[in-house]
Amino acid sequence: MVAHKVVSKAEGRVRRLSEIEPGERARELAGEHRKDARLVQAVLDESVELLRAVDGTLVCVTRHGLVCANAGVDHSNASGDGDELVLLPEDPDRSASALRTGIEAARGVRPAVVIADSFGRAWRLGQTDVAIGAAGLTPLDQWIGRGDAFGRELRVTSIAVADSIAAAADLARAKDSLEPVVLVRGLERYVTAGHGPGAAALRRPAEQDLFR
Repeated sequence: MVAHKVVSKAEGRVRRLSEIEPGERARELAGEHRKDARLVQAVLDESVELLRAVDGTLVCVTRHGLVCANAGVDHSNASGDGDELVLLPEDPDRSASALRTGIEAARGVRPAVVIADSFGRAWRLGQTDVAIGAAGLTPLDQWIGRGDAFGRELRVTSIAVADSIAAAADLARAKDSLEPVVLVRGLERYVTAGHGPGAAALRRPAEQDLFR
């Protein structure tokens, strides 16, 4: 598992607050929610849709199709001067594929790669890491049509493998440890020869999203 911030920084996906000129919409939202208008502008620039704006949190749809707070734009674990914002990678699945290819070239091994970020959940308190990019991994383990332990057919069960890996790996480090990579062993059954569909396979279609 690789923290998205180290990928974003390597790819130049950072902005300086001091270089952002907020527009009218950003200033309006900033005034309503007591936020820095420059930060709000950065969030709007990374969004294709603003779904909710409540108590200082902007719930957005990113260009990737992710639904998350502040379009993934973040101050935490950025530079210490407070002026830097870290954005999500331009294409997290492509970034994961490139990392996998690079690891194979450098080390002669071909592990699955998960790029993770911390997300809140609509039905739960707290944040957990989820996969925003993946390569070489079965992201969803489909049990629909298979039987449970008592032979009853499962109709909706799909195990979010990539998200589960991201969440488990995050428990192996502290949020302030500056450890960008966690090696997870024992999940070879989910590793694929090709790069696969990536974490895009985990995104719920808008027409199935009960919260939109």
